[in-house]
Amino acid sequence: MDIPEINVGIVGHIDHGKTTFLSKLTGKFTDTHSEELKRGITIKLGYTEMTIYKCSDGFSNKNSGKDCAPYRYVSFIDAPGHEMLMATMLSGAAIIDAAILIVAANEGIKPQTKEHFMALQAKKVKNIIIVQNKIDLVSKEKAIESYKEIKNFMKDTFAENSPIIPVSTLQEININKVIEELAKVPISKKEENSIPIFLVARSFDINLPGTRIENLKGGILGGILKKGKLKVGDEIEIKPGLSMKKANQEIYQTLTTKILSLQKGNKQISEAMPGSSISIETSLDPFLTKADHLTGCLVSLKNSLPEISYKIKLKPEIFNQVTGTSEEQKTAEIKNTEMLMLSVNTTITVGIVEKINKKTGEIELSLKIPVVPLEGDNVGIARNFQGHWRLIGWGEVIGETKINNK
Repeated sequence: MDIPEINVGIVGHIDHGKTTFLSKLTGKFTDTHSEELKRGITIKLGYTEMTIYKCSDGFSNKNSGKDCAPYRYVSFIDAPGHEMLMATMLSGAAIIDAAILIVAANEGIKPQTKEHFMALQAKKVKNIIIVQNKIDLVSKEKAIESYKEIKNFMKDTFAENSPIIPVSTLQEININKVIEELAKVPISKKEENSIPIFLVARSFDINLPGTRIENLKGGILGGILKKGKLKVGDEIEIKPGLSMKKANQEIYQTLTTKILSLQKGNKQISEAMPGSSISIETSLDPFLTKADHLTGCLVSLKNSLPEISYKIKLKPEIFNQVTGTSEEQKTAEIKNTEMLMLSVNTTITVGIVEKINKKTGEIELSLKIPVVPLEGDNVGIARNFQGHWRLIGWGEVIGETKINNK
């Protein structure tokens, strides 16, 4: 039986307990890269999932047998909190319906908490659940003070009325309350009948060393099917595709391949519906997908995507203040020839401002890494401050960049 599905991002400042909280919530640990485990921080986007069950005594993450039935499937994306990894967090924000913002009660609102919150706003993530974590480390008075700080921070924002749940991850206190809130997140209507758009957030090779040739699996793409449907046997294209050097220039080759299998969680499926977090086994040589080589690409049916572009036109909305720095400062206007970092779907590129239309406010940038910009999409905009990229706003893609509906 198909049940509704949502994609939820776990965001917040480094060391506020995001990954540990998620492991208690789902029973799975998302930090799988050796460098992440060694350093104790999330570097790349982590993935896990769970099913919420509706039982006679309420919602649960376990099928307890008390008249329980599957109610909702939740895919989680664990985004990094470290300030240097803001670009990866923005990539995660591109593919989520809702977010859990973790704030440690013993530390409160930190610069990266503010920056992650602004990123959610930039990517138009409307549904937010705030987890006031580590309440077991503070006194009752400090917990109340921390709660008031969070409430005050959310005042007059899109998340003003979002729930704030005090949680002790290690003691597993109030995790059930978070599950109840996840069960309330509105299910947005997905575009089932449009041309599919799949956002690649990870790409990898699942073959173990020494695997016999006849047993080799094709290259794997992991991410979110934003709209449309994909099924086993579909011929697909991947853009911008494979990066290669030719005559001392970097060029991109569109890849075409076939879907050999689809996987959702631990289950093989024959067709993926929009909103699904899935893995696609392709007929590509796994060498092409290993080590996230194709992360940031878009996937659709063959001959459906627009051409890749080294230019992008945006209608920007700039925040009043720069967040993420120890001292907040007013955001200066975008200037001609300045360099900006853009988060486009699940890819990051750097652009130089070439034109500014004073009348419409639109800007045009030339890009170092090409993208497949789709009209109406939101792009995160960051500026370099003393060696750190800081989010300063977002922009709507404008221009003739529509999908080829054939």
